[in-house]
Amino acid sequence: MSKRPPGAGLIIALAAITLVGPLSMHVFLPLMPAVKMTFGISDALTGLALSISLASFAVSTLVYGALSDRYGRRPLLIAGLALFCVGSTLTALAPTAEVMLGGRVLQAMGAGCGMTLARAIARDAFGTESLVKVMAYLTMAATLGPMLTPLIGGALLDSLGWRSVFWGCLAVGLVLMGAVYLLLRESRPAADLAKQSSNLLHNYASLFSQPRFCAFVLNTGFASGTFMCIATASSWLMQDYLGRSATEFGMWFLMMPMAFVLGNWFSSRVAKHVSVETMVLCGSLLQASAIALLGSLIMAGWLSPLTLFLPGALSTFAQGLSIPNAQAGAIRVRPHLAGTAAGIGVFTQFFTGSMFSQLYTLVADGTPGPLVFTASLSVSLAVITGCIPHALKHRRGSPR
Repeated sequence: MSKRPPGAGLIIALAAITLVGPLSMHVFLPLMPAVKMTFGISDALTGLALSISLASFAVSTLVYGALSDRYGRRPLLIAGLALFCVGSTLTALAPTAEVMLGGRVLQAMGAGCGMTLARAIARDAFGTESLVKVMAYLTMAATLGPMLTPLIGGALLDSLGWRSVFWGCLAVGLVLMGAVYLLLRESRPAADLAKQSSNLLHNYASLFSQPRFCAFVLNTGFASGTFMCIATASSWLMQDYLGRSATEFGMWFLMMPMAFVLGNWFSSRVAKHVSVETMVLCGSLLQASAIALLGSLIMAGWLSPLTLFLPGALSTFAQGLSIPNAQAGAIRVRPHLAGTAAGIGVFTQFFTGSMFSQLYTLVADGTPGPLVFTASLSVSLAVITGCIPHALKHRRGSPR
């Protein structure tokens, strides 16, 4: 099937598809204390509802990415959105914590189609030359998810209860599924589908044999792990430690995705002038500086919404510099395996994020100290992996 000329309309459509992933993840943040109270479960089990959804989301992206290289983007996208709707319904109706966890798993597995296939479609439509700029715009637009969902989720929680949030997720999923079915055409050329190797292990080996690819995807994972530490901890610290409402948490939380949008916008402006390796390294170092500032303020005893979210916003601005460039760099390594590469990238990003989110809940003791420990660990690993592509570029003279 022929492709329509790429343009702003396609970018908006891909951003809306990408929204499904952040929607399923971030909407749960302001709900955690209420869910804990409803089912009478521990902090760790409540945190598991977040981290298990992140892990399920991550694993599913491997399936969507690899299968889309073989069978096309559109059918996998429709199937994923349908599964997202089923999981949202089950979570909204859950009578027990176990059913709620099952619904969250299904919802996240369905949501995995969005970010993976949107990136692959962007590569199909725009090619490699414009990929960094398109990826930055795509990520910037998709940040509407984490910008709005904690705020909307907190407002719905305070007015209608936490179950209403998942009915809202169902409505969004149904609208997107209908739009994809009616309006989005297959972007993968039929000739590429016909010749694509069905040996998934060979495709994975081809990508993982490249140190640049491994470093890029790991960097996105550790950068996201840093964010998830702050996001998870801030929900508990704002509501339980500082005694603020879920709505106020959502309003303060806006600072972080807004800064991420700004970082992505800056990335899109300099994409043609600065190499992806340099942008990834600079973003990683700036994020480390933000976490050092956060730790200093917390250890000095100056914990407040401002001292929590201002360094958090600087951290997400840094992510806006590094993540789009790392994503584009990973997909460029083997352009004919764009779907598989995108799936691995999203898997690493969210699975690593889920690990650090769960690590925080395991060491959390009601004080801000565990946030400093877990965020410092993840950002240190982000700096290390950010250095590798930059060093390889200068050693081997690799292209931008």
